[in-house]
Amino acid sequence: MATAFAVLMTFGTVPTPLWQLYAARDHFGATMVTVAYASMVVGAVGAFLGLGHLSDRLGRRRVVAPALAIGIIASVVMITWQSLPGLIVGRVLTGLAMGTMASTATTYLHDLHRRARPEQAGSPLPGIVATAANLGGLAAGPLVAGIVAQWLPAPLTIAPALCSVALTVCLLLVLATPETVDRKPRTSRPAARFALRPGSGVAFGAAGMLGANAFANFGLTSALGSKVLQDTLRIDSHLVAGVAVFLMFASAAAAQLVLGRLPLPRILRLGCLAFPTGLALCAYSLNHPALWLYLVAVSLSGAGSGLLFKGAIDRAMSAAAPDSRAGVLAVYFVIAYIGIGVPAIIFSIAIDHIGIEAAMIGFASVLSLGAAVSTAVASHNRNKKA
Repeated sequence: MATAFAVLMTFGTVPTPLWQLYAARDHFGATMVTVAYASMVVGAVGAFLGLGHLSDRLGRRRVVAPALAIGIIASVVMITWQSLPGLIVGRVLTGLAMGTMASTATTYLHDLHRRARPEQAGSPLPGIVATAANLGGLAAGPLVAGIVAQWLPAPLTIAPALCSVALTVCLLLVLATPETVDRKPRTSRPAARFALRPGSGVAFGAAGMLGANAFANFGLTSALGSKVLQDTLRIDSHLVAGVAVFLMFASAAAAQLVLGRLPLPRILRLGCLAFPTGLALCAYSLNHPALWLYLVAVSLSGAGSGLLFKGAIDRAMSAAAPDSRAGVLAVYFVIAYIGIGVPAIIFSIAIDHIGIEAAMIGFASVLSLGAAVSTAVASHNRNKKA
């Protein structure tokens, strides 16, 4: 299950170092690159809102297996329909698969661990594995695609084809895993999908904004990182573009794994320190071009994003009513995934009007301020409740 989770997340970020190739093939610019990238958000939001709760009633495996099947269909669409419409359709399907998987996989891993090791109830291992699979998969995608684009022919065909084969193997593995939830009949009065504890609305809103800020950084670097490298650092290596995004997601995963057990206020403070520092260094590296500095910057901002994301999830879950945690988490992810798409599109438009260096300074300033305010509100509300 962890392997399937990681592979599907890998497929989601495989196009990252290939966007310039897609743009050259289909003759579109930076704004359309971000639109094609952000089209994944449409599918993910639909999955979170419409499908995220189904595993509680239908079963975990019965939701995860279709998610993998949708991922396979998406890869086939991207291989056979080689045009901008085909790319967008493939990305929407990818988002649908990722959203369905993300809302179920973590719970499924907890269920499977509880069944295999009932004496270790409450172990942090399933959460650690889920974090490694999620962010580790997101990190692996750009690296794999960068290697394919650098040394193999027809990368726009080979990269999704490799993912299609891997997803098919994972689907067979998941079909062999045990179901952990008995199918439940519909009730005349279904439980509320989204319900917060009294007085927790502001805290949940702050958590959502923290998630959106963290994902905005992920989205911008994933969608436009290769363009930034080419236009400002004069580097057109697909491998370097993939390595940059790999470092960002890998740093996010490492920060969560190493520091994720700290108290929530400390996680938020550390994230709020690393996040703007990394963004400021990123802006500086574009005005004073240096590859090593850019790689350090995206790694530091990635670590900050990972900590803010982790702290925001914990805050959102503490705000949820006990019988509505899945629904609250789904809404949280909707807000976070909107952060992936909308800021990147705005940034691409700003590039055309004020240039990439000035746009990056403005982007870094807005996100840093948003993260600081959201952290303060989330921490204040938590202390007030305590």
